Amino acid sequence: MKNIRQREILNIIQEQDIDTQEQLLEALRARGFSTTQATISRDIKDLRLVKELTSSGGYRYAVSERKLPSAFDVRLRNIFKEGVVSVDVAQNIVVVRTMPGLASAACSALDSMDIDGMVGSLAGDDTGILIMRDSALAQQFSGEVHKLLK
Repeated sequence: MKNIRQREILNIIQEQDIDTQEQLLEALRARGFSTTQATISRDIKDLRLVKELTSSGGYRYAVSERKLPSAFDVRLRNIFKEGVVSVDVAQNIVVVRTMPGLASAACSALDSMDIDGMVGSLAGDDTGILIMRDSALAQQFSGEVHKLLK
């Protein structure tokens, strides 16, 4: 339900100038969504919406043009630098070897990020398996991880 609601929020802010959470809440309710202001606030944060100036001098919610590194991204980098031992590729599967006990944390962090082509992950104690859509994406991701580990 969260993904559907957030998709509808994006549709609403593209169609209308919405400048308050209350307006967004009313627009969602008009489209059949029953939610609270607190949920809307979390959705705005999750979607990284910002207020931008309109041509009429008012403000409206919009999707942020730039992505700032979040604290979560910094933690992921630290997990990788401190805990990942090796990364290898077998066709569309990326195998991530970690220090004992860290595979679950590494895979959980990766699952939460918007990684192009990643279908999902499976973690054991010291090994994580990332399933990518195809071999090329697996190779590309592996290369990025190797750069990160240097």
